[in-house]
Amino acid sequence: MLASASHGVVIGFNVQADPVAKKKAENEGVSIRIYDIIYRLIEDIEKALKGMLEPEFKETVIGRAEVLTTFSISKVGTIAGCRVKEGDIRRNCKVHVKRGNEIIFTGEISSLKHEKEDVKEVKTGLDCGIGLKGFEDFKPGDILEAFVLERFGM
Repeated sequence: MLASASHGVVIGFNVQADPVAKKKAENEGVSIRIYDIIYRLIEDIEKALKGMLEPEFKETVIGRAEVLTTFSISKVGTIAGCRVKEGDIRRNCKVHVKRGNEIIFTGEISSLKHEKEDVKEVKTGLDCGIGLKGFEDFKPGDILEAFVLERFGM
């Protein structure tokens, strides 16, 4: 009954399932798996856990830039003219737009330029133009916090 309620599986080792229990499990859509070799049981449980458990991710801030001004470019949208205050800003990272202490947008970088050149990253102290996918409401003083998601755990 518990396996039915939680959409689980009944696992047995060196036992036989009672015919009444088999019939009940079949009616409830519960799988009964019987093992007589322990390493096969362990392998199957490891496979099930790896498939069921979602990987955990942690945000690691890699840089912060301050919006100094904005530029409106036809066919592109609004670009934030920024100065990198710490770390570095990378094209393939995600960004939080912070206004005061509040995060008002989280998204991806659509364009990153330094002195009219497309670049992959901009280091501390340099100016750059940053465009974000789905966001154009930049205001001078906003902080763009670049981060990457790092997988940890399994």
